[in-house]
Amino acid sequence: MAETEKENSSGNRFEKLAKTLSAFAGSTTAFMLALTLVLIWSVSGPFFRFSQSWQMMINTGTTISTFLMVFLIQRAQNKESLALQLKLNEIIAATRGASNRLVDVEDLSEDDLKLLKVQYSKMTLLFDKDIDIKKEHSVEETQT
Repeated sequence: MAETEKENSSGNRFEKLAKTLSAFAGSTTAFMLALTLVLIWSVSGPFFRFSQSWQMMINTGTTISTFLMVFLIQRAQNKESLALQLKLNEIIAATRGASNRLVDVEDLSEDDLKLLKVQYSKMTLLFDKDIDIKKEHSVEETQT
């Protein structure tokens, strides 16, 4: 098997695992399992005389799960954000009269995005001046 096929296969397996874990982590079952573990831990306190070891069990478990969940959540958010951006790009590209400069706008610097926002804010002033609400304006008109 070629190296790229191995990478794709393991990447695909990780993709499926991450998707399954994300779905489970957000489920009622996962919440009930976590709640049950916390209840068992709290009830077991007297048996362990509320020792440091007893406290470390919950601290270690929650720290590890939180650490892993941060990456899992960020991965899911990145994927959903990319999918949303692609859908918006398709809408922009398919809409007659839309400014195609907004395709991949998320790749602009923060300063460029702020400048573009100012230009669009100016464009709303052009709309306010129009009697004909169907008249179209472009961002270029705001640069005068």
